[in-house]
Amino acid sequence: MDFITPLISIVERLCTATASRASRVINLDRGIQSFATELIELKDKRDDLRTLLERAELDGSRRTNEVQRWLARVEVIETEATSIIENFGQSRRRSGCLNPSCYSKYNLSKEMIEKLKELSELKGKGNFERLVTEPHPAPVEEKPCRPAIGISVMVHKVWEFLEESKVGIIALYGMGGVGKTTLLKTINNAFLTRDHSYDVVIWVLVSKEFVVSKIQQSIVARLGLPWEESETHEHLTSKIYNVLKKKRFLLLLDDVWERIDLGDIGIPLPDEENKCKLIFTTRSMDVCSDMDAHRKLKVELLTDDKSWQLFCDKVGRMEILESPAIRTYAERMVQKCGGLPLALITVGRAMANKETEEEWKYAIELLNKSPSELRGMEDVFTLLKFSYDNLENEATKMCFLYCSLFPHSYSIEKEQLVEYWIAEGFLDSSYDSHAYNKGYAAIGSLKVACLLETGEEETQVKMNDVIRSFALWIASGCGVNKGKFLVEACLGLTEAPGVRTWEGAQRVSLLDNGITGLKEVPMCPNLLTLLLQWNNGLNRIPDDFFQSMTALRLLDLSFTSIRKIPVSIGELLELRYLNLTATKITTLPKELGSLAKLNHLNLLRTYSLRTIPPEAIAGLSELVVLNLYYSYECWKVQNSESEDDVGLDVLETLAHLRILGLTISTITSLRKLSGTRSLVRCIQYLFIKECEGLHQLELSSTFGYGKLLKRLSIKDCNDLTCLVVDADDGENWLPNLEVLALHGLPNVTSVWKSSPRETSLQNLRLLNIWYCHRLKNVSWISSLPKLEAIYLFYCKALEEVVSEEEKVEPDSKAFARLKTISIRDLPELRSITPLALTVPCLKNIAVIDCPKLKKLSIRTTHDSSTVPTVYCSKDWWEGLEWDDLSTKNSFLTNFTSN
Repeated sequence: MDFITPLISIVERLCTATASRASRVINLDRGIQSFATELIELKDKRDDLRTLLERAELDGSRRTNEVQRWLARVEVIETEATSIIENFGQSRRRSGCLNPSCYSKYNLSKEMIEKLKELSELKGKGNFERLVTEPHPAPVEEKPCRPAIGISVMVHKVWEFLEESKVGIIALYGMGGVGKTTLLKTINNAFLTRDHSYDVVIWVLVSKEFVVSKIQQSIVARLGLPWEESETHEHLTSKIYNVLKKKRFLLLLDDVWERIDLGDIGIPLPDEENKCKLIFTTRSMDVCSDMDAHRKLKVELLTDDKSWQLFCDKVGRMEILESPAIRTYAERMVQKCGGLPLALITVGRAMANKETEEEWKYAIELLNKSPSELRGMEDVFTLLKFSYDNLENEATKMCFLYCSLFPHSYSIEKEQLVEYWIAEGFLDSSYDSHAYNKGYAAIGSLKVACLLETGEEETQVKMNDVIRSFALWIASGCGVNKGKFLVEACLGLTEAPGVRTWEGAQRVSLLDNGITGLKEVPMCPNLLTLLLQWNNGLNRIPDDFFQSMTALRLLDLSFTSIRKIPVSIGELLELRYLNLTATKITTLPKELGSLAKLNHLNLLRTYSLRTIPPEAIAGLSELVVLNLYYSYECWKVQNSESEDDVGLDVLETLAHLRILGLTISTITSLRKLSGTRSLVRCIQYLFIKECEGLHQLELSSTFGYGKLLKRLSIKDCNDLTCLVVDADDGENWLPNLEVLALHGLPNVTSVWKSSPRETSLQNLRLLNIWYCHRLKNVSWISSLPKLEAIYLFYCKALEEVVSEEEKVEPDSKAFARLKTISIRDLPELRSITPLALTVPCLKNIAVIDCPKLKKLSIRTTHDSSTVPTVYCSKDWWEGLEWDDLSTKNSFLTNFTSN
């Protein structure tokens, strides 16, 4: 039994130890529960704190560094505590307490006790006096910006806009490279030194492929607000809005390509109440409207002197530029840059290290023929290409490229452009109002995109030289196919380029040169367009010249001296447009009748044209436009023995004819025309000359003249007494008439038999009256809203332009668009208008041999820039009577003696 006692002792000790460990394990279970509870309470505190922070940050506040560090520590201890709990759970799931895992649980207790202490301490530190601080971003952040030349006037204008209380949104628009960003940066940086009341000036680069979230992130960062990539769009919008609604801000958005919804970003709409402002830059006037801009400012090209200054600054070597030989090339380079700052900077830098005359000469040759090859210019074109790519459709892009066929800064008539585009197939080929409207809309789109600008007149457009070079680069496939457009317009050529250069060409433009003859016959089966107009010395074209141009669609030979049309004209079976205006041709060839697809034949002012074989016209079955204004007049009359003359009956067979210009010289032809409704409905241009027996010209709606007539000219009709318009009640007289010319009408005492209505002649722009010796006045012109020019010459009885009986008030809108008034040899003229009128657009007054005219009847604003120039004799000027000396003095600076 002696062995039993030690065994009992061992068992007792073992049981005691096991019980002790079991007790500690039980305590560990309880400790884990307390540990988990403490962790949950800490996390709850953290989550509550986050909620408070998020609410505070929506108002623009920023969490303190102390709070941020506490939250970061909670994240770390949460991970560690979670790991302890997971390890305990894994051990517990293993078998019994006597298993070694029990000892593992035991070993966890020390780590848990230490971590529990940290949890309790961290929870206690989570009571903060201040959770957030108010953000205080710098009012202005400087933007790197090169010194700007020539923008001071525009900067001043922007300041004026900013000072207008009702102006909230300002648009700065202009072509690529014109300096919009430089202007905007200059404005931003000016606030560093200028007194202002804005809490913050915010700059954001938008760009073409903008993303709303990127704009929001830029604004949030500028305001000094915290943000995370994971934040939702709605959260950022609220955050931005809640900050900006409490601030007076100036937002600068650079390079905007389409409408931006300010509310979607979180930007309060700038208005008179919140006194906030938005200035943005764009290349498109459409964007100005889409963004509801209250003021629009076009960023203009540099003037000649500022262009030269910028160019010299970039070349940086005046000793080179002052060399007479190089100076000439440098000035031509500056001219080629067309006032575009980016081009001037690029070309100036490219020439900075060129010292010899040969280098400069080569550079100007590159600018003329292949500007993209000059260092840096391809980057300029790439920038401009964004505007081209953004055009609304391919038709508009083709219309744009077509303008490059004309010389730089060449004023192109809009109507001519549209006619070209219709003929080329870019627009509807029907020549109806829809096609013309579509063409004018394309011009509008190009002007809106700042790729075209207004020409010398409102009816014209022109293309900047750099834009033109860019267009030619695009037309050549970005320089890949340089022979596609052969354009050597207005270069002083005396001979046409060699025929080899024509071979791959699709469009050839040699207009406005000194070419006198076309000696070689080119082979160019792909040629679609050939422009040879304004080569005044061109008097002969070889008979076989057109034989290979089987694809030709458009041919312009206007204002050349050709007397004969080559018989190979009959080979141009695809020809749609033929312009022979002001040529010296005497006969239309019979071969012309082979052009079954010809839509447009212009014979305007072909004064020498005497013979038109009937077959030359009868075969033109698709003809839509035929213009013989100031041209052929020998219309065959009934029972005529001549077989060579065409009659008006041939024109009747042209089923598609819509636009007609005619010259009539006999009363028989005029009566025939008046009785031919199909022709009368088409007439846009009518010249009546030497028509004996014509006492009254009836232009009543019954005969249809009143619908389309644009130009009416009457000359040397000795029996004519007046014009008669017997329109139905409510119908306007001659609603489309733009030009009225009356020459040599000795028996006309009044232009109209009855006074025009107020709604009549609403589009008349030009009035030209010569040698109407019984005419007393033209008072009816005071009600013409679009009248731009008045020419009154050699009318012996004319006493007043507008009579005293005409009730024209001084503040009326009479002559609101008048630009020119020229009067000559009017011996009885006493007054222009009975009362002095303000004529806001008047630029020129010419008065010659009007001895009884003693007053100008023009009121001025005393602003020298708006005072018209007066051309007259010194004696007449000195004898003028003035209502006040200030008016005379305002005119004095613009007086030019004949």
